[in-house]
Amino acid sequence: MKLIELHILQSFPVSCLNRDDVGSPKTAVFGGVQRARLSSQCLKRAARVAASENAPGFAGIRSRFLKEPFTQALLNAGVEAEKAPALAQAICETFSKQDAKHEAQVTTAVYLAPSEIKQVAEAVAKGEDPKKAAKKVDRLDAADIAFFGRMVANDATLNVEGAAMFSHALSTHKATNEIDFYSAVDDRKSDAEDAGAGMIGTLEFTSATYYRYAAVNLDLLFSESHLGKLSGEEKKAVLAAFIQATLTAVPGARKNSMNAATLPFEVLGILKSKGQPIQLINAFESPVQANGKGLASTSLEALKAELGKLKNTWGIEQEEAWLTEAGIQAFLEKLTSHVE
Repeated sequence: MKLIELHILQSFPVSCLNRDDVGSPKTAVFGGVQRARLSSQCLKRAARVAASENAPGFAGIRSRFLKEPFTQALLNAGVEAEKAPALAQAICETFSKQDAKHEAQVTTAVYLAPSEIKQVAEAVAKGEDPKKAAKKVDRLDAADIAFFGRMVANDATLNVEGAAMFSHALSTHKATNEIDFYSAVDDRKSDAEDAGAGMIGTLEFTSATYYRYAAVNLDLLFSESHLGKLSGEEKKAVLAAFIQATLTAVPGARKNSMNAATLPFEVLGILKSKGQPIQLINAFESPVQANGKGLASTSLEALKAELGKLKNTWGIEQEEAWLTEAGIQAFLEKLTSHVE
């Protein structure tokens, strides 16, 4: 397996970037102590949205509202208006069952590329069976599906295995959630009438230095079933866009009340010609201590020590790039240099 790995260290101030079912910042126990946590789903969503906004080729859309886009695509392909809705429904049922309560929806959100909708509609307009048509299309305008994968409940042959791997981000140190008490003032109420607040409440938050890990299976990403038909330059552009989005995207929860937008203070990028993905999370199995230097520097020291130990013990061979040494452009160029 040819791999690119990203080992990311990033500090966030007061924030609640990823909430559980009661609105508290997510946590996990690692090394016997509680850590702050960002789920892999949360991080993938942020990266996917960032890539779709800032780079071409990430046009996939995940939705239960499939009937309308397929109907419009059939109309564009020349199908008569009175026949298009029924044909669109037949196509939808290839991907998911119709919702019994909502005619315009299917029961499961399906991840589709715009070109996929167009190609299937055009084939069905010419008389082809929807199931057969769905198996013949490409998704070259939806690199996000190639990276993150998809599951189609009605037909497993339409599933796409994601080429990207994300871990749950964990704080490198012990972290506990704290409570913010807030109050809102009623501007139309005088102190003489009632000195109390118009509203009071509490919110939980945390602040932490995180270790984040992501990897890309390049063999799978550029296989014929994924993005193998792109040109060499297109492949490099798509891969660079994914890496940059992964590094810079910040989950959007409470972005107005607890804006925590930061950038990683260090990233280790690794290119492996063969092997398996290996995290460096065990650098922090024993939680780091600030020791008067802050958590960023001690976390980086621990990461480098773990990297050296693994290389010496296992004889790992790999190409490495450090973001702060190379700068973002040279960093991206090195990690994508072997793509053909």
